[in-house]
Amino acid sequence: MPLDSLGDPTVPDPAVRRPFGRTGLAVTPICVGTSPLANMPGLYGYEVGEQRARATVEAVFDGPFNFLDTSNNYGNGSAERRIGAVVRDRGGVPAGFVLATKVDADPDTGDFSGERVRRSAEESLERLGVGNVPLLYLHDPEYHITFEEAMGPGGAVEALVALRDAGVADHIGIAGGPIGLMRDFVATGAFDAVISHNRWTLVNREADPLLDEACERGVAFVNGAPYGGGMLVKGPDAQPRYCYRETGEAVRESVRAMQRACDEHGVPLAAAALQFSLRDPRVASTIVGLSEPERMEETLRLATTPIPPGLWDELDRHLPSPPAWLD
Repeated sequence: MPLDSLGDPTVPDPAVRRPFGRTGLAVTPICVGTSPLANMPGLYGYEVGEQRARATVEAVFDGPFNFLDTSNNYGNGSAERRIGAVVRDRGGVPAGFVLATKVDADPDTGDFSGERVRRSAEESLERLGVGNVPLLYLHDPEYHITFEEAMGPGGAVEALVALRDAGVADHIGIAGGPIGLMRDFVATGAFDAVISHNRWTLVNREADPLLDEACERGVAFVNGAPYGGGMLVKGPDAQPRYCYRETGEAVRESVRAMQRACDEHGVPLAAAALQFSLRDPRVASTIVGLSEPERMEETLRLATTPIPPGLWDELDRHLPSPPAWLD
């Protein structure tokens, strides 16, 4: 698909693959997120049945994007099982496709030891119907263990490195929230990729130093939740929560101002939110969750919507001040 009609050179073609850090992998600028496929109505507000989920995975495997992200704990494993059903029907993952998953703490005990990392990886491979994955992340350690515990002997990172060395994963990454913690993990040199979520968006720029450090080290930066959990699609009056949590009036008012600016230029707020991430050359790929096949075409439209260059300056003027950010 060509770039938008304004020929903005900063916005990549969403279907053209590019290097993924130092890994040697090549991925599309858009990565399909599968958390919505796990059928979590309490989080998303709607049901996603088995057939709809499988149809979405089929469409992704046949579509323009070659990068799919999931996790052991999405819907207690239901996202991985639904993906795996399609993988088995097809006799494997499509050639050139990058399937990423994450190891998670024990859902009952919160254990995130090295042993739990190994069990989590085994569970994921079984559900997905594969012998290994190109990319395996340590997911949300901040809720369960300290940095020192994760890095210590017999800990989660040691186990993750061993899984890579054993061929269970080709490359390993870290995925989480707090930017200071993610910077600490990246600085160890152990990881090939990092996912940050909700912290590099139209209304939150906390991840800026992490982006710089990841690029300097050849670590692929993957940007999750460019829509902030829906506020940057629906607007703050329809969706007053950012990152699935209550947010202050300063953020909501900033988004209202951004929404007005976008409306004046005839640009969907969601297009600006997505392209904010896509146009940053430090971002290797941007995760966009899909809950039905039709969302893929919608995502392509948003990624290629013409945006006047002057709109970016307008949007930056409405950025909330750092005290209104997450961390």
